[in-house]
Amino acid sequence: MRAAPAFFAALRQLTQPGIALAMLLSLLLSSCGFQLRGSLPLEKYPAIYLQGDKHSELLQLLGDQLKRNEVKLLDSSAADAAVFVLDNDSLERRTLSLFPNGQVAEYELIYKINYQLVLPGQEPRPYQIELMRDYQDDPARALAKSRELDLMLTELRSQAVARIIRQLGRL
Repeated sequence: MRAAPAFFAALRQLTQPGIALAMLLSLLLSSCGFQLRGSLPLEKYPAIYLQGDKHSELLQLLGDQLKRNEVKLLDSSAADAAVFVLDNDSLERRTLSLFPNGQVAEYELIYKINYQLVLPGQEPRPYQIELMRDYQDDPARALAKSRELDLMLTELRSQAVARIIRQLGRL
């Protein structure tokens, strides 16, 4: 019960210049166009059909993000709705360095996504996203490194979905 009076006492201690400074800072932030990042407005896409492997983690993440942006996901394609076609998503590994015994010490992970966006009355537009990460392997810690690889792949998929959403917002 004593927390409330302490709060009001601290509030009363604010001086006129302090209040004026806080108001000035908030005015400057709002006038420069600053706003917190949240969901992007996707008014151009009231509904969209996601075409591809229904068990794809990338499509599931994309669907969740589109729902958060208030885009209706369709069960089948419609003539007046956009269609997102996931052609391919793949993970490639390129060797960067080796241990003295010849085992791979470090990989470069390359996550590639090929997709098309079909807007009503337009030709399909192909897109490609390529994300890269370095991954250090340690055969002595195979289980931990396997888990790390799974987490890294999940992060790559999330970044790819964020790029796709940003791209949809720009079109």
